[in-house]
Amino acid sequence: MTTIKPTVNVEAQAIEAKKAAKKLAMLTTEEKNQTLNLLADKLEAEYEAILEANEKDLENGRQQGFEDAFMDRLALSKERIYDFANGLREVAELEDPTGHVLSDWTLENGLGVEKVTVPLGVIGMIYEARPNVTVDSTGLALKSGNAIVLKGGSSAINSNRAIVEVLHHGLEETKVPKEAVQFIDSTAREATQQLFTMKEHVDVLIPRGGGSLISAVVNNATVPVLETGVGNCHVYIDKEAEVEKALNILVNAKTDRPAVCNAAETLIVHKDWLNENLDALTKALKDNDINVHGDEEIVNLMPDAVEAGESDWANEYLSKDIAIKTVNDAAEAINHIETYGTKHSEAIVTENADTAKMFKSLVDAAAIYHNASTRFTDGGALGFGAEIGISTQKLHARGPMGLPALTTVKYIMSGNGQVR
Repeated sequence: MTTIKPTVNVEAQAIEAKKAAKKLAMLTTEEKNQTLNLLADKLEAEYEAILEANEKDLENGRQQGFEDAFMDRLALSKERIYDFANGLREVAELEDPTGHVLSDWTLENGLGVEKVTVPLGVIGMIYEARPNVTVDSTGLALKSGNAIVLKGGSSAINSNRAIVEVLHHGLEETKVPKEAVQFIDSTAREATQQLFTMKEHVDVLIPRGGGSLISAVVNNATVPVLETGVGNCHVYIDKEAEVEKALNILVNAKTDRPAVCNAAETLIVHKDWLNENLDALTKALKDNDINVHGDEEIVNLMPDAVEAGESDWANEYLSKDIAIKTVNDAAEAINHIETYGTKHSEAIVTENADTAKMFKSLVDAAAIYHNASTRFTDGGALGFGAEIGISTQKLHARGPMGLPALTTVKYIMSGNGQVR
């Protein structure tokens, strides 16, 4: 088989991004904000060109038989593009995360020390069929003083190319060098693999997409990785949960946007609550067209349920399918989450404060909810503006990653000839 070679020079692009990052670090907050607002205007003004390119990707997706959830993430509209633009304006309104003196002190010898926030430098962004990531990650990178190298999936190549062309046109009118936004215009796998190893020029890689993509980046990159994770999220309905509250949370977490990573994929339900509220739960599931994959007890109680296999408990359905597990107590629920969860978002519905405290303390996840939907694990929903991803790891950043996650620190010493 002939190997397809990338048609772009990834190393050269990474070098250009690194040079541009030095210039970015010298810009004022006002200059960065003006840039984001101008880019927002450009996206709105040139939305038709982006939609024309997106239609090529959608047609290719239809020919290849992509699933509905995948097509939903890929599809753009005038409204979605305007949302991207407004996201940039929202980021412009946020506080600049760089240049903050986190702490300062003076040593006995008179040497002054400051711990200051600074940009990471160059961010490599690897993602799948999500054209919005092209805009969101660029806005967050530029506001935090970082250059960015974008490597989107082949399914969105036309959409991403058109978006970056618009962004570059806009940057030509600003003090931000257009080289600060690099787009790897290639569908060759080798181009992505090259980015994995650009440790001399790229400071961090951030993957966004399915489990296979994330695993490929984590397992093969020599560049440090800020790992985002898939979302096998659970809602646990405790025996002391209010019925209406529990059902509203479950339905929202499952159906509001089934194809996103903070949607609930598994319902864990206390057997006592289930016995008392089976009819209400069954009706809520049926009314919202939710397909049930259940354990033995659920299959016996719900006529339309299919038996869940081992893969169902670990599955990120990204659809209106849900797995349902019955438990005898909260400890059993926590153990199930520990076994199958992805450390993304987990929820408990209960009126018992002690049970909620135990759940919040023992469940290991980036986001824990008590009597609320998992759908709030989102940068915009939490007031961060756009997000560059949701980290499920523990080092440097965890949860929705907004502007502060794209900075590191630098120690700055000021002296008067001190030597050691």
